[in-house]
Amino acid sequence: MGLIKFSTSERPNMPFHDQWGHDPNVQMMRRIFSLLENTQKELLRVIDISPFDLRLRRARNYSRDLFEQFWPIAMQKGIVSSEDETSHLYWHCLAHALKWSGIKTSAPPSNENDKIARFLQEKLK
Repeated sequence: MGLIKFSTSERPNMPFHDQWGHDPNVQMMRRIFSLLENTQKELLRVIDISPFDLRLRRARNYSRDLFEQFWPIAMQKGIVSSEDETSHLYWHCLAHALKWSGIKTSAPPSNENDKIARFLQEKLK
């Protein structure tokens, strides 16, 4: 069986348009991913640990799993209702995962009525 060859004039003309970039849901997710990345950088800066520290792989995987598990629940319960609160939830997940991996960390800036911290503590019991 031979290969079918098309001349350039016979190839279908299929222009590429990025429709995803205009979708408000995609834009929101891109902003959230950017916030999560910045949150991680900030936490690593605060605890003075290199982003290339080999211990981080395990902690990052665990924090991702925690975040993916608890973010939808927190949204459903109204505990997280904004992008900033989503970032705050991720900070708590990452801080917990770092402690679990044996890396000392600090808690995110919060007050004693921190509903996100209480929510996560309850879920992690």
